[in-house]
Amino acid sequence: MNALNHPTTIDTVVFDLGNVLIRWNPRNLYRKIFGDDVQAMETFLSEVCPPEWNERQDAGRSWQEGIDEAIARHPSQEALIRAYRERWEETLGGVLEETVLILNELHAKGVRLLALTNWSAETFPIALQRFPFLHTFEGILVSGEEGLIKPDPAIFQLLKSRYQFEGSRAVFIDDHAPNIEGARREGFNARQFTSAAQLRKDLAALGLPVQVQNEPA
Repeated sequence: MNALNHPTTIDTVVFDLGNVLIRWNPRNLYRKIFGDDVQAMETFLSEVCPPEWNERQDAGRSWQEGIDEAIARHPSQEALIRAYRERWEETLGGVLEETVLILNELHAKGVRLLALTNWSAETFPIALQRFPFLHTFEGILVSGEEGLIKPDPAIFQLLKSRYQFEGSRAVFIDDHAPNIEGARREGFNARQFTSAAQLRKDLAALGLPVQVQNEPA
């Protein structure tokens, strides 16, 4: 039977972390450095340390190797490049409080909670220390620790194998569309995160025990 048609068969919720539960954006740091020069900041973050460069650290490359590689490409930007790691904690924003409330509701109802995150193994301990709610999860699979990254099918397969569940009995939540598509290909019920309010509706529609506010008349 398809879990989408029989929502009560879902007993596991898998959360992404970045920009679902924890705000993250390198601009949180680089706005402090570049000030009003937004164009220079955006050029730096698209050409010197672009998203795909950071994703290599998420996939297991050491920060030292990543920094060295970027400096080799842009030696005049060395100080700015080094700041990415040296001041990495400043790339973190706060928590998305409304999503954490959903997490806590599910936990209180005994729903199994896991996390699957694209995150560097070197920086994830900072998040663990800073955000106590992360200890709510039964398990967190960190891409940088595994040398795999979403949406690689292997990371979804590893998650299912390690925690012994079927994708059809789980819902996966992520803000990034390619990761949602990858999860669906591996049999997960997957929902793209756009807001906590929409997530509540999505989870309730799947039969999970979350409160949904009535729409105003």
